Amino acid sequence: MFADIVKKKAEDIATADVRMYLSQDGKLKMSTIRKKLSVLKSFFSWLASEEYIKRDPTTKLKAPKDEYRLPKSLSIEELEMLRESCNTVRQRAFLEILYATGCRLSEVHGLDKADINLQNMSTLVIGKGDKQREVYFSIRAMYHLGKYIKGRNDNCEALMVTERKPYRRLSKRGIQREIDIIARKAGLQDKVSPHVLRHTFATLTLTNGAELVAIQEHLGHSSPDMTLRYAKITHERKREQHKKYLIQ
Repeated sequence: MFADIVKKKAEDIATADVRMYLSQDGKLKMSTIRKKLSVLKSFFSWLASEEYIKRDPTTKLKAPKDEYRLPKSLSIEELEMLRESCNTVRQRAFLEILYATGCRLSEVHGLDKADINLQNMSTLVIGKGDKQREVYFSIRAMYHLGKYIKGRNDNCEALMVTERKPYRRLSKRGIQREIDIIARKAGLQDKVSPHVLRHTFATLTLTNGAELVAIQEHLGHSSPDMTLRYAKITHERKREQHKKYLIQ
């Protein structure tokens, strides 16, 4: 592709020619440009090392950075739409647990009934890097979780179990499937997943005034840079913060 567009001998190709090739289609994603540049760097580096060319025209070119994309999150209205679309106590419990704790799907999947601290409305989960942290339930989540557990007639220790015998821990795919069912009924099937509920927890709590460091700890992020992705706030809140904290 490069040869078809540039139409020059290898020894005559300059850095400007490579730049022109990479920028000729303004619709390319950064990831595509990075791949194209990587191929050209490998090729011209080899040509230079084999002394087919005197100078590598790609030496000064640096790969573009990743595109910055905000994580998807739901609005308060969309969250309520999901709540109203729950057909069973089980579905409502799953939804409230994932949203209130902000946990990853794998973290919720591994929970047992005995792990829930009813007095503190909290539980300990094992996150990435086998790091343990405490997460908290809302009053609403505890209410629906209590209804779900009381309505069960199994002896399985898992917090989330299959609906049919033999009762066993519900798989991660099974939890995902329940959330998909709720999302389809709400008309949000392309917007909702357990991970989106985690993003929603982070975004809404930050918008409501939570400290970034607290959310970092709650989500189990090792670096504050990960949590900063959620820190984009609305113009209204920006104006409100300016009025509240500016020293006149």
